[in-house]
Amino acid sequence: MTGGIAAYKAVEVMRLLQKSGCEVSVAMTRHAIEFVQPLTFRALTKKHVIVDDYDPQNPDPIAHINFSQNIDLLLIVPATANIIAKFANGVADDFLSSTFLASTAPVLIAPAMNTTMWENPATQRNIEQLKKDGVRFVEPVAGELACKTVGTGKLEDVENIVSQALEILNAETRRRGGAETEGLSG
Repeated sequence: MTGGIAAYKAVEVMRLLQKSGCEVSVAMTRHAIEFVQPLTFRALTKKHVIVDDYDPQNPDPIAHINFSQNIDLLLIVPATANIIAKFANGVADDFLSSTFLASTAPVLIAPAMNTTMWENPATQRNIEQLKKDGVRFVEPVAGELACKTVGTGKLEDVENIVSQALEILNAETRRRGGAETEGLSG
């Protein structure tokens, strides 16, 4: 989860995934905790929520490696222009961007941002690069944004995000020959 006004919707995505039988592990950027506290996710998952590899409360000193190798899907809800840029350019300066680089799991990104940021050529270049790299996107929709402007950039409905995540997980399960889905991150 990254820091944007749509961050509160990540809780609903997590709950719907849990109701669908997924085990969910949560990683958050430092800016995300300005919108939703890690305690919310810890209470609902019964797991440590990772914000920083080097946090003294983190039980795993190389969490970005261990976390990234134990997930079936890396789901980013919401994804800011900043995290998209980091992913597209291989920047690994926080837990989430390091996890992205270390993970071999499929990646699904659900962006949410101001229309101007979404339409910026730099953001669009970064998205195209990630798509070339095999990253999948749940495209944002048009609507009234938090800033009261109307345009594309609004986080897609949580039900659609979950539906696309489950599609990927089911395809991965079939590809691996029916192995059980063990974890999901967002």
